[in-house]
Amino acid sequence: VRYQTPLALFADLRAMGATNVLIERRKMPLRRKTLLRALEIYAENYSDSDGRIRATFECLWVSGWTPHESQQKPLEPGSAKTRLADALNTKEGILE
Repeated sequence: VRYQTPLALFADLRAMGATNVLIERRKMPLRRKTLLRALEIYAENYSDSDGRIRATFECLWVSGWTPHESQQKPLEPGSAKTRLADALNTKEGILE
């Protein structure tokens, strides 16, 4: 993703909740002079030749599952009414 300015990047970071997430962070506001210098350094180090800021994001999705008593229970082995081989239209192999 490319941004016109570091502030535009920070706006997106804030919108996705990715700013100031440290538990042990300073509770005092950042001084304006410090922020402006940080933006300047960031622009010097991460700007493309046209002056736009390049940023890379990783998106992570997590899905969880846990059993519940209302969930369908598995059938006893050998109690199937339909053969899997028939459903797959294949021959059933016999293991020896």
